Amino acid sequence: MATANITINGRKITTEPGTAVLKIARREGIDIPTLCDHPALTAIGACRICVVEIKGQRNLQTACTFPVADGMEIETESPAVIKARKLVLDLLFSERNHFCPYCEMSGSCELQELGYRYGIDHWAFPTYTKRFPLDATNKYYLMEHNRCVLCGRCIRACDELPANHTLGLGKRGSESMVRADANMPLGESTCISCGTCVQVCPTGALFYKRSAYMGKDSLTDKIKSVCGQCSIGCGMEVVTRGGNVLQIRGDWDAPVNHGLLCKMGRFEPLYDERKRVEEPLLRNKDKLEPISWDNAVQIMAQRIDGVKEKEIGVLVSSCATNEALYLLHKLFCDQLKVSNIGLLNDAAPQIFKKQQSSLAEIAKGDIILVVSTNPAKDQPVASFLVKQALNKGARLIIVDDKENDLTPFAFLSLKTGDINKAIEIAGRASNPIVLYGPAISGNSANAIKQLKKQAQFIIIESGVNTRAAKAFGINGNFSPAGVKLLYILQGEQNLEGKDLLVKVPVSTFKIVQSSYLSELTQGADLVLPAAIWSERTGSLTNTEGFIQNINSAVQPAGQAKSDWEILRILADKLNRGIAFSMDEVSAGLKKLLKGAV
Repeated sequence: MATANITINGRKITTEPGTAVLKIARREGIDIPTLCDHPALTAIGACRICVVEIKGQRNLQTACTFPVADGMEIETESPAVIKARKLVLDLLFSERNHFCPYCEMSGSCELQELGYRYGIDHWAFPTYTKRFPLDATNKYYLMEHNRCVLCGRCIRACDELPANHTLGLGKRGSESMVRADANMPLGESTCISCGTCVQVCPTGALFYKRSAYMGKDSLTDKIKSVCGQCSIGCGMEVVTRGGNVLQIRGDWDAPVNHGLLCKMGRFEPLYDERKRVEEPLLRNKDKLEPISWDNAVQIMAQRIDGVKEKEIGVLVSSCATNEALYLLHKLFCDQLKVSNIGLLNDAAPQIFKKQQSSLAEIAKGDIILVVSTNPAKDQPVASFLVKQALNKGARLIIVDDKENDLTPFAFLSLKTGDINKAIEIAGRASNPIVLYGPAISGNSANAIKQLKKQAQFIIIESGVNTRAAKAFGINGNFSPAGVKLLYILQGEQNLEGKDLLVKVPVSTFKIVQSSYLSELTQGADLVLPAAIWSERTGSLTNTEGFIQNINSAVQPAGQAKSDWEILRILADKLNRGIAFSMDEVSAGLKKLLKGAV
């Protein structure tokens, strides 16, 4: 491999030729300030803040785009460099309204930090010369054009990460503004509210409505965890202050999503208005009344001991953690010998013994075949990965009898009866990728088997932790007939409109472990308060079979407990103590998954 010996600020470095100066500097711990650059985006050298002095070059060069060569000598803080950066900052501060005390991002703004760094203590040029509009039409965030520095980060983020291509630059010169579509209000545009543009914005031009003016970034705590809204398992960063969740951000270091989040993961959990279950509730005639945990567990144990195994039914949400699924299987299946267990969502069929590829393979595909699954609606980050591949020249084929939100991006859309046309095209591709979900028909499953030798197959599971539930054998067909005790592990799953109790005998004693009050809890005899996504600990398994830890960011509401903790207390009360650790659960689950990937 060719090497280049260079010098940065007198420090000798051996590196790969052709690599950008900024990338090498970051790797070596050398600070070069930036504004338009972001590690997740293509470098464009627009803001000129990162300019450096390179011996032999007539002009200063942008570190984010200039490639190194052998023998190069670079100065990152020379007098000429500092003078140039100050001029750029003076111009930026003069262009729009950057009066920091009134800005939501004061204390967390990259432009402000650069102003402090280079001693910008007054306006060098006239400012506040024009008023720009503010767009508040999006439900979750504001676009404040008066704070914009036209760095283009939001535009590149929209193009390159969710690949939605909503944002662009309109008008010219000092009148230039970021705009959505053909100058549409953001809330009426093709914006999908993924929030990526907000997370990459370096100033107060884009900011979240819900967390505005709740404290600068340095006053907050940040806890890395995993999103539990779908089966993709995106890494996220939960931002809290004073025990309250302010924001959810994408984790740029997460192996599954590399910082990408969708509206479901970034915003919807923060806007959930369902009323929490904060204490155990027992039915007294026609109403649920609070009781203690001790009494609740005692009643559960007595009720379970009072019926035969054939008279017990269990319904499980895939929102449950790996640990809860493990304990539920050990307690109800292995020890209590219960076989009447069902999952509250469908699971994809096992078409091949070993079939599951990584989501990362989508980027390598030249033909992407999506069969009877709608990731743009149900697992949006997976659809972002598909659209990223389309940006690189891949072609998309949709095979679905229902409406599919990816159809506008497809070059061919077919009904399932015509799937062989899609198979024929994919069969001629160099690297076809097949995505399918629980709704795939038997005929379609047989058809995609023709691509077994050349295609990569990716299951897009419904629900959240469905992959782990299947591995633990929790995917049976539940029957309400003859059930005298029904245990429903609902967790956070929204079951409004799904009347699960309609066929359950009226005399059945119904135990619901839930985070929120609902029609289901109203029909229960005993309700147990479960912690939600920001309060619980444990791990989740994503649709690829990748196991990731989830961490609590805030204390549980009231007396709520993590789902696995409730099951462990119940097992102890039944004298069926199950010794386990989270590491043991993960190790055992990996073995199960290994035989089914």
